[in-house]
Amino acid sequence: MPETSTVTVTVPATTANLGPGFDCIGAALSLYNRFQFSRLEPSATEKLKITVTGQEAAKVKTDESNLAYQAFLKLYDRLNQSPPPVAIHIDMQVPLARGLGSSATAIIGGLVGANELAGKPLSQVEVMQLAIELEGHPDNVVPALLGGCRLAASNAPPQPPLSKGGLREESPLTPPLTKGGQGGDSWEICDIPWHPNIVPVVAIPDFELSTAEARKVLPADYSKADAVFNAAHLGLLLRALETGNQNWLRCALQDKIHQPYRQSLIQGYEVVQQAALNAGACGMVISGAGPTLLALTDVANAVAVVREMAAGWMEFGVKADVRAIGLDTQGAQVSL
Repeated sequence: MPETSTVTVTVPATTANLGPGFDCIGAALSLYNRFQFSRLEPSATEKLKITVTGQEAAKVKTDESNLAYQAFLKLYDRLNQSPPPVAIHIDMQVPLARGLGSSATAIIGGLVGANELAGKPLSQVEVMQLAIELEGHPDNVVPALLGGCRLAASNAPPQPPLSKGGLREESPLTPPLTKGGQGGDSWEICDIPWHPNIVPVVAIPDFELSTAEARKVLPADYSKADAVFNAAHLGLLLRALETGNQNWLRCALQDKIHQPYRQSLIQGYEVVQQAALNAGACGMVISGAGPTLLALTDVANAVAVVREMAAGWMEFGVKADVRAIGLDTQGAQVSL
């Protein structure tokens, strides 16, 4: 295909985990970052020029460490090609370090933008795999690319059990672990139907929480009882999202893998949760690694849930952007 000179990629925010679906389920939301990539003349003195507008623009790096540019380079590296000099303009509407997949938007934006400029040599599946490699797990990047609510499962063979000495007995058939702890490079992606009466309400506080910090508080091992609990609740969650059954949804949003350990990192968590439930929400979960909190409610109670979650956080002097938001079904969109 002929080379393109300018491409704009619009990428949705995402909410991951949805309670029991730790590191495997995520949904795209109708909140967007936009990345414009324009080829510079080969003779240009600058090989990279990055400008940023929108929310928290001053926090975005504008040198070669910029995550969108790192993803851009990754795709050209996979093609064994030298990247062209490029001007990148980013319009930021997804807040940073809030659990709404801002890093996933940068990764998808950079990969899709590079693939378009290069003439689309990679398929969507190949771009997705590169994104999972960069992010380390699929829960944000997959819905950011594809839209909707998505469940990702690795096709890698299971790891052998630990030996008595605590060391893993390696097998020649065992693939190496990637950054995100999943072996191999083959994934099954399942779209999860989302009932139109289930409304996501995001409560975005005016403080940040890094994913690295949120991962530090998680235990290294879990009990069999906790693993079974989460498996059952994730199965129920999938049916609840599809059918809109509110009793199922109330039960399904419970989790024993990550939320009990992360709640203490989010000031006012219990008060905001109770406020959401009192206003009619089916439940509230931590969006991604937090600190954004996500309530799932029905259309009739959405306005009350928004109001009460904001009021709950104000008790702690925390200003929060609370809004009922739509599910994005398109994923990353390209305009030339």
